[in-house]
Amino acid sequence: AHRFAEAGFRVAVPDWPGIGRSGYIAPEDFSGAAVCRGLGALIEHLPKPLILLTHSMSGAYGWKLLEAHGGSIAALVGIAPGPPGNIQAEPTVIAEADDHIDLKSLELTFRLHRREPFVASPDFVDRKIIGAGRFFPEQGLDAYRRSLLPIPAGLIWERLNVNGRQLRVDDPDRLRGKPVLVVTGTDDIDHPRDLDGGIVDWLNEAGAEAEFDYLGDRGVAGNGHMMMLEANSDETAALIVAWLEGKSIG
Repeated sequence: AHRFAEAGFRVAVPDWPGIGRSGYIAPEDFSGAAVCRGLGALIEHLPKPLILLTHSMSGAYGWKLLEAHGGSIAALVGIAPGPPGNIQAEPTVIAEADDHIDLKSLELTFRLHRREPFVASPDFVDRKIIGAGRFFPEQGLDAYRRSLLPIPAGLIWERLNVNGRQLRVDDPDRLRGKPVLVVTGTDDIDHPRDLDGGIVDWLNEAGAEAEFDYLGDRGVAGNGHMMMLEANSDETAALIVAWLEGKSIG
């Protein structure tokens, strides 16, 4: 955010509705659709046009926001974004109980409680957030772990597409002509090249003008899932700014 501001962009960094500094939402009312309604209201409040940047599980919200508020969004940048439900595979269910479900999604296994929020364990942080990445600052790891907030059950069930719950784009044609950049690191365990490249293929089939910046193609190896917190984050921000300037967006 600081680097984009230094490049001349006005930057807004919102929390999801009901999370962090945002207002209370009853747990039973949490859903990706509710998040998109809140963020959509913010989008319509901000000066136009704007650039939407998403990361990880907010990727699915970005596709829906682009569908619903495309007239206000000049471009979308997705950092290792979650796919829309249109193309996301369902996880493998290992076991179910009255209060939880065990499942496997790509390289990771999860126990999701039906009502209790998901809390990232140290093992989850080490395997998914850091993984084999080479650039996460070790001295900041403990502070990062403490900063993580519980994720409401409804949102994490959607993110993993349990029983096909992930948000879908209802009218892909509304993405037509929209510039999109997807950026993915080489060592993100949950975002292999083919998976994020498949999002770009789907976007282009819908008529969007999507590009895939797989950092390995630039000779940059070792970025994990949290590239905005990694030691080479300034370089990653610079390539996004260069892409926006190349599109005359900003």
